[in-house]
Amino acid sequence: MSTQDTFTLDKETLIQDSYRQMDAHHEDSAYSLRQKLALTCRILFDNGHDSGLAGQITARADTPGTYLTQRLGLGFDEISQDNLLLVDEDLRVLEGRGMANPANRFHSWVYRARPDVNCIVHTHAAHTAALGMLERPLQISHMDNCVLYEDVAFVPHWPGIPVGNEEGELISAALGDKRALMLAHHGLLIAAASVEEAVVLGIAFERAARMQLLAEAAGEIRAIDPDLARQAHDWVLRPQRNAIAFAYYARRALRDPRNRDCLGAA
Repeated sequence: MSTQDTFTLDKETLIQDSYRQMDAHHEDSAYSLRQKLALTCRILFDNGHDSGLAGQITARADTPGTYLTQRLGLGFDEISQDNLLLVDEDLRVLEGRGMANPANRFHSWVYRARPDVNCIVHTHAAHTAALGMLERPLQISHMDNCVLYEDVAFVPHWPGIPVGNEEGELISAALGDKRALMLAHHGLLIAAASVEEAVVLGIAFERAARMQLLAEAAGEIRAIDPDLARQAHDWVLRPQRNAIAFAYYARRALRDPRNRDCLGAA
């Protein structure tokens, strides 16, 4: 398509042309799955998802019924590809040293219920937690957050610490076919098709919660046009765009010398 033609084209045609260009110019990441997961821990830590030792970030591994997770006792800012654990659905450690967080049990339930999910993020990010204390669901009313539009489920009642099968059943059922879940008095859950998608959604979720609290302090939040919001949702959520965004966040994280060790030995 020549540049002189674009001023006569309708929006949908321009969107489709942008998709084609993204596909043509995007290159697959050179990071391994372990490196992507370690980078995800550092990226989300740097974007407000720190809550001490609370929260888990996991990725489905090659062998069915197994996934990678962080070792109990390490914060997100300490995770590297070398200290990740490979566990089975019963949280038995297959590779690595130490034990997994017992709260990973509900991840096993989500992976069982959702074959399309390959990465799960659960954190107690501050603005999300604050919103959860009000027992309010997440409202998506800004372009930047439309990646979550109509894609966030809500659990209004806190079921307690998520180490039992009861919580796994409740959380996986409440999530349904959506990519995100807001847990009142608790935190957020992202159930993504890829590590890259999980990072984009996790950052968007906490930013949306922060924006909601700011907006509600000033007045009433106004709804956006549903059709335009759905279009924006699909625009942002494409795998190629998620990969481009992840590459940016990874570069930004790795500029910080404290994060250089997350990729493991050179």
